[in-house]
Amino acid sequence: MSEKQVIMLVPNKWVSEEVLMLITGLTKHAIKSAREKSWLEGREYRHYSGDCQPKDNSPILYNRHEVDNWVERQQPAKTRAKRRNPAD
Repeated sequence: MSEKQVIMLVPNKWVSEEVLMLITGLTKHAIKSAREKSWLEGREYRHYSGDCQPKDNSPILYNRHEVDNWVERQQPAKTRAKRRNPAD
């Protein structure tokens, strides 16, 4: 009878998008939007390549600690005004 082994991994400081999604709950769309609108390359994310000369289409790694800091800096959600029903 073979026994199953459970291996527990601790994410590195820099993680792939798939791992970032798993550990933060952020969606692929939210990650892309944040990368385009508020994250800084070199802080929250970084392109990489084997020759240390990444291009803008090179794969990306994400700094999970800085992404956590970005989440912590979020302002509380603003209450949206309720729409009035014209029939009222």
